[in-house]
Amino acid sequence: MSQTSSESMQISVAAGKGGTGKTLVATSLALALNDVYPGRIQLIDCDVEEPNAHLLLQPELGNEEPVFVLVPEVDLELCTRCGACAEACQFSAIAVIRQAVLTFPDLCAGCGACAYVCPTGAITEVQRQVGTTRTGTAASGEISFVTGYLNVGDQRATPVTGAVKEQIDPNRIAILDAPPGTACPMQETVEGTDYCILVTEPTPFGLSNLRDAVETSRRVGVPCGVVINRHGVGTSGVEDYCAATGLQVLLRIPQRREIAEAYSRGETLAEARPEWRDDLVGMYGKIEDVVARAATEEGVS
Repeated sequence: MSQTSSESMQISVAAGKGGTGKTLVATSLALALNDVYPGRIQLIDCDVEEPNAHLLLQPELGNEEPVFVLVPEVDLELCTRCGACAEACQFSAIAVIRQAVLTFPDLCAGCGACAYVCPTGAITEVQRQVGTTRTGTAASGEISFVTGYLNVGDQRATPVTGAVKEQIDPNRIAILDAPPGTACPMQETVEGTDYCILVTEPTPFGLSNLRDAVETSRRVGVPCGVVINRHGVGTSGVEDYCAATGLQVLLRIPQRREIAEAYSRGETLAEARPEWRDDLVGMYGKIEDVVARAATEEGVS
């Protein structure tokens, strides 16, 4: 966890599955905090396979930068077809079949093992574009906005996620909207942040995915708390789990038609009803306390 002040924290917003309201919480929090810290908020959309934070914040996007990964290129005149490269590759991205050497860039993890073990130096690494990042501003230019786009058909989201995170301004409060689930792109987003907000819903399915998300967050060493969306329906399983494990419930968003209607119009909680801004800022205060307490305990140890 990074050592940071309350005005430069990095808060990831994640969910064990899609459709829980994760992006709604992330964008609403950004707008609410902008009232308290005008010009000091940054929204980072790390869901590069299906970014949608721009639908709610309506940013003006400008600068676009390509994202590259390194993939192997084989010089057949130097290659002896020894097969060392294929044996070293853990992703089956290179194969030696009789006198043919085949590469599969879509499978390549860019680890460089094939080039490292090649005894004749026949393999070099070349760039291949896998996506782009775009930057801009929202909320009349006060909120800094960064998003990424993985190329259609590409499998590797984490390089684009990493490129998006490189745009984090250390002098701002960064809200990172993570991709749904608990796979590598979510872990890439959450790792290194100061706190992770886990958005869930009060259903057995929501509870099951919340358990996975909590375990993942703790495994990467990031403290977490829960936002329960659509509160008032379903079961008490999520509440019981949080109580039993000491997991803090940061906010409960009720199941209300007016919220669903506002969301369908492209509005955030902060825009739908002014009182939600106070609740969201209050949630940030709870996160500040947890981060400050953890930093104190770490300093003492």
